[in-house]
Amino acid sequence: MNIGDSFRNVLDTVINFLPNLAVFLVILVVGWIVAKVLRKVVNMVLDRLHFDRAVERGGIQRALARSKYDASGLIAAIVYYAVLLMALQMGFAVFGPNPVSSLLSDLVAWLPMAVVAIVIVVVACAIANAVKDIAASALGGFSWGNLVARVAQGFIIALGVIAALNQMGVATTVTTPVLVAVLATVGGILVVGVGGGMVRPMQQRWERWLGKAEAEMPGNGNGGGQEAYQRGREDTMRARTGEAATADPEPQTGPIPTAPRGASGMQSEQPRPDAGDYPR
Repeated sequence: MNIGDSFRNVLDTVINFLPNLAVFLVILVVGWIVAKVLRKVVNMVLDRLHFDRAVERGGIQRALARSKYDASGLIAAIVYYAVLLMALQMGFAVFGPNPVSSLLSDLVAWLPMAVVAIVIVVVACAIANAVKDIAASALGGFSWGNLVARVAQGFIIALGVIAALNQMGVATTVTTPVLVAVLATVGGILVVGVGGGMVRPMQQRWERWLGKAEAEMPGNGNGGGQEAYQRGREDTMRARTGEAATADPEPQTGPIPTAPRGASGMQSEQPRPDAGDYPR
């Protein structure tokens, strides 16, 4: 092979590459234009649907407070970059099978799952906040109402996060056993705790909690009076015990007092027996 043949081969390769490069650039330009248009359309549609308001109710807005995107802008940006990645994938596919095209294909296939996962988290947070508000309003008169509301909120959010991670295929070997363990723990607590009262200390706590909850029920109008009466009775018994302790005389350590005197102030004397009364 001479120099002319080598030059001809290089020239043929360049000539064959140039059309592919032109197609690649055209695909990128068209994809970029489509991505920008879709970003504006998605942002406008989400604004019409008041998506940001739903996110604020779900509590996600606080997580985005320091970000340059709001909720609608974040979804629109995800759509924008997804379209760009699809354009890149189609552009690199012009050059035939290559590692970059395979990587972009996997990434583009993962993006819809990420969008669905974000929607799952938003919906779960909205449901959790709604359940918290309802539970707090219904149980606001009880001392344990806020605790029950917060536990329900956290449980629903945790389920949403686990479902989102499973949707994206992230840490499924960790999240699935954690979910099973949590549900099994809750079931075990319900079976053992409610059915058998656990051990004696836990049973005593249940009795105290249930007694307090029964006293706070709306049907027991005299629950507060009974509690006040019981406290007043305990205070009275405590006061009586203190008075009895102070009124108890202390033992005398001095000389024994003499017999009481008569009305004239002189000590009464016993009659002395006659001399004849003594035995001889």
